[in-house]
Amino acid sequence: MDNKFKDNLKLLRQEKGIGQTELAQQIGVSKGIISLWENGLREPNMYSLILLAQFFGVSIDYLVGLEE
Repeated sequence: MDNKFKDNLKLLRQEKGIGQTELAQQIGVSKGIISLWENGLREPNMYSLILLAQFFGVSIDYLVGLEE
């Protein structure tokens, strides 16, 4: 199964016009974590998924690629 999360996260961040550092500050993680997520090297925990979904105004299902 493709890891749509990394692609969706990067796309949402770029559409919002913010860098990894700003996103990291907004949700309370390090810039390094954002980079690991976007490169598919780590996956967020449920709490981080919720924060990301709220920040971007999308569903967790969208974030992880279960819905378009």
